[in-house]
Amino acid sequence: MTKPLRIAFMGTPDFSVPALAALHEGPHDIVCVYSQPPRPKGRGHKVQPSPVHAYADQHGIPVYHPTSFKPQAQKDTFADHNLDVAVVVAYGLILPQAVLDAPKYGCINIHGSLLPRWRGASPIQRSIWEGDAETGVTLMQMDQGLDTGPEIAKQSIAITKDTTAQTLHDALSQLGSDMIVGAMDTLAKNGNLPSTPQDDSLSNYAPLLTKEDGKIDWSQSAQQIDRQIRALNPWPGTYTGQGQERIKIQSADINAEKSDKPAGTILDKKGNVACGQGTILTLKSIQPPGKKSMDFASALNGNYVAIGDIFS
Repeated sequence: MTKPLRIAFMGTPDFSVPALAALHEGPHDIVCVYSQPPRPKGRGHKVQPSPVHAYADQHGIPVYHPTSFKPQAQKDTFADHNLDVAVVVAYGLILPQAVLDAPKYGCINIHGSLLPRWRGASPIQRSIWEGDAETGVTLMQMDQGLDTGPEIAKQSIAITKDTTAQTLHDALSQLGSDMIVGAMDTLAKNGNLPSTPQDDSLSNYAPLLTKEDGKIDWSQSAQQIDRQIRALNPWPGTYTGQGQERIKIQSADINAEKSDKPAGTILDKKGNVACGQGTILTLKSIQPPGKKSMDFASALNGNYVAIGDIFS
């Protein structure tokens, strides 16, 4: 029987939990979990542990949440775990070389893109927004760069006209968990994981998203705006100006017809809005200020929008 690996799992958000659960349920030993510190969340701003921290607590796995690995004491504590490998999934802290080198087989990252495309913080959203036909998961041997380490494995997923950041997030999270289980079994059996250097000439960067990224520019084509809406669903969401107010745009469809009206004009009761290049977007679900999400007809009947209005 192959000797189980001693693994540290380093992750924070929901995206990371399936991989932790899959490894925990397998033959290897999750020695410890590293996650971002508990922080205030929700309306009551109650301090809550991260999803990864919560899973570890439920299953009796020791949790560490340093705010930095710069202090020597944190590096020493990590080294003292006597690890075979660390699995890193959306952890949120920079790992210095001493930490990368501490496990016998280093640190392996589950990244939600087909590297070297979409290095950085928001690869899932950017792949939809930029109109990629596919994305996927890359297992990567970590180095000091930002998602620059050698590739161990890749698997792809198609991006369709209905793909949102949420549906893609869930699919990639599950794919990553399946891939890391196989990789850990291979590592335990063979004592190594072959890797291939990335082609840096093909790299591009997906920066951290902000709420301002959600502002719709109606002079863009309906196709571009549709991709933006799906890419930023559920966070940070997309919105448009309506007088002094903001209306959130939650879902839409591309209309094959054309319009010669100014971009941003509400054309009819079906929710068709003129966009750039004569294209038309059909709004399906919107949220007026202070109200719940509603279909376009309900927004029209409630006088939150009117035919002929021009979104700013």
